Amino acid sequence: MMANLPNQPSFKYLEPETVAKLSNLGLVSRLVVEGFISGMHRSPHKGFSVEFAEHRQYVAGDDLRYLDWTVYARTDHFFIKQYEEETNVKAYILLDKSASMGFGSGAVTKLEYSSYLAAALSYLMIQQRDGAGLVTFDSKIRRLLPPRSRPTQLRAILEEMEGIEAGEPSNISQTFHDLAENIKRRALIIVLSDLLGDPAEILPALQHFRHKKHEVLIFHIFDKQELEFEYQDYATFEDMETGRQLPLDPAFFRRTYIERIQAFQSRYRKFASEQRMDYVVLDTSVPYDRSLMAYLSRRKRMSG
Repeated sequence: MMANLPNQPSFKYLEPETVAKLSNLGLVSRLVVEGFISGMHRSPHKGFSVEFAEHRQYVAGDDLRYLDWTVYARTDHFFIKQYEEETNVKAYILLDKSASMGFGSGAVTKLEYSSYLAAALSYLMIQQRDGAGLVTFDSKIRRLLPPRSRPTQLRAILEEMEGIEAGEPSNISQTFHDLAENIKRRALIIVLSDLLGDPAEILPALQHFRHKKHEVLIFHIFDKQELEFEYQDYATFEDMETGRQLPLDPAFFRRTYIERIQAFQSRYRKFASEQRMDYVVLDTSVPYDRSLMAYLSRRKRMSG
C-alpha cells in the first residue's frame, strides 16, 4: 500500500515532487530492507500481547481469529486487525541535531540535508509497511518517536522535523549507549550524523548496537568544504561545538587536512566492515535523492 503524503499543511522535508521520485525507488528499497532483515529473529507471537496498529481488508488465507466483527457489523465487509508485531522491520532513524550539524557552505546545512534524507527514508519504510521511528539528539536525546508502520506516523515524523534546529554540542557515544540499552527488539538503526567526536568513544557505542543484535546503517554526512577544504584566504576558523578558534592559511594546511579527513573516514569504514555495518559517506552538495538512489542500487547489487 502506498503511504500517501500527509494532507495540508505542506512539509518542508517531503514535497509532492519528491514523493514522485521516491515512488520509483519502492521495489529497490524493499529488496534492500529484506537484505537487512534476512537473518533477524522472527517473533513467535501471532498478534497477541502487542499493540494494535490498523485494519486491512481480509484476503483468503488470513487467520479468522483476527477478523474484526465489530467493523463487519457496521460495514458488512471483512477486515483483519493488524498489530505492530506483524511489521516486517522496525527502523530507528537517529538524526544528529548537534551544533556542528548546523554548518553549511552551500544551499543546505548538514542538518537540513540529513532531515531531507530522514523524510525520504521514513516515506520509503512506511510505504512498504515497515515501521519507521525518529530519534533526534545533540548532548542528549531530545525526541524519540517509536517505530510505527501506520500512515499517520509519516506526518508525526515530518512535523517533528519541521522546525528542527542545530542545538548543543554532541554527546554521540552516551546517546548511542543509552539507545542500545533501551531498544529491546531487534531493529535497523540508521545513523545520520557527521560523527564529530572522539572515534575511540563513538566506535564502541556503535558496536553496542551490534552487541544487541541490531543491524546498523551509517550515513556519514559532510559538507563539501569539509571534504575538500577549498578555502583560499587566510582566515580564523571556529569549532561550532566548542567555540575554539584557530587562525590559519588554508592553502598551507589543505594537504594535511585532507589526509586527516580521509583517515577519519577510513577508520569508520574499516570498523563498519569488521562489524558488518553499512557505511556511506555523503556530500551535501550532491542531491540527497541521487545519493539515496546510488546507495540503494549499490546495496541491491551487493545483496543479490
